[in-house]
Amino acid sequence: MGHEEYGEGPHAVIALHGWFGSAAAWRTVHPHLDGAEFRYVFPDYRGYGSRLHETGDHTLKEAAADVLALADRLGLERFSLVGHSMGGAVMQRVLADAPHRVRAMVGISPVPASGVPFDDQAWALFSGAADEPANRRVIVDMTTGNRLSGVWLDAVVAHSRRHSTPAAVAGFLQAWARTDFHTEIEGNPVEVKVIVGEHDPALGADVMEATFRQWYPRCEVEVLSNAGHYAIDETPVALATSVERFLTTR
Repeated sequence: MGHEEYGEGPHAVIALHGWFGSAAAWRTVHPHLDGAEFRYVFPDYRGYGSRLHETGDHTLKEAAADVLALADRLGLERFSLVGHSMGGAVMQRVLADAPHRVRAMVGISPVPASGVPFDDQAWALFSGAADEPANRRVIVDMTTGNRLSGVWLDAVVAHSRRHSTPAAVAGFLQAWARTDFHTEIEGNPVEVKVIVGEHDPALGADVMEATFRQWYPRCEVEVLSNAGHYAIDETPVALATSVERFLTTR
C-alpha cells in the first residue's frame, strides 16, 4: 500500500486523507510535526496518489482493511488515527474493525459514521464532481466559507485531479455519504478529539455535537479560528499543535 512517512518517534500515527486529498496533501503540515515524538504514516487509498492506477471497490471496509494491512506490514501493533473529512469515516471504520489496536483518534472536519445527508441539489453537485472540475471548485469554496483566493481553490482542484481517478472519487462519495455504521462504534471508550473550522458550513461543531459527542463518551470538540474544511492548508501550524497536544498524553 503506497504511503508517505514523517518522523521516527515511538508513537505511531496513521493519518488518513480526505475525498479531494492524497497522502501528499499532508505535506503542508510536515514542517510543524514533532518527528522525535511521533512516527506519522500517510497512506493513499486505492485510486489515489501513489495508488492511482490500483482498482478497487472504494468502500470504507476496503479502505480500512488496507490501512490495517499497512500497519501490519510496518509492524505497528497499536497506533493513533487522524482522519480528515472522508478520512474521518475511514478512521472510524478501522476502529470498528480493530478497536484493540487504536490508541486515540483525532478527526479533522470528519465525516460521521452515520454518513452525510444530501438534498437533491447538493447530491447533483457532489456526484458531478467525479467528472467536473468546476463542481470540485464550488465544493471547496463553499466548505471554506467562500472566503479564500481563487488561486488556492484552483490548486486544490488541480491536486485532486492529479492525485485521484474519477472512479475513486465517485465510488468513495457513495461510501462516505451513504454508509451508516454508527451503531458499531457507539459507546466505544477510545479518546477522541474532533477539530472543526469555524467557517465550515457542512461539518461544523453542531454536526459533531449531534454525532461524535453522542457516540463517544470520551470526546472533545475544538473549533479552529480562521479555518474552514481544509485546516491542513488553511491553518497548518494551529492544526498540528492541536493534534499533537491531544495525542502527546495518550
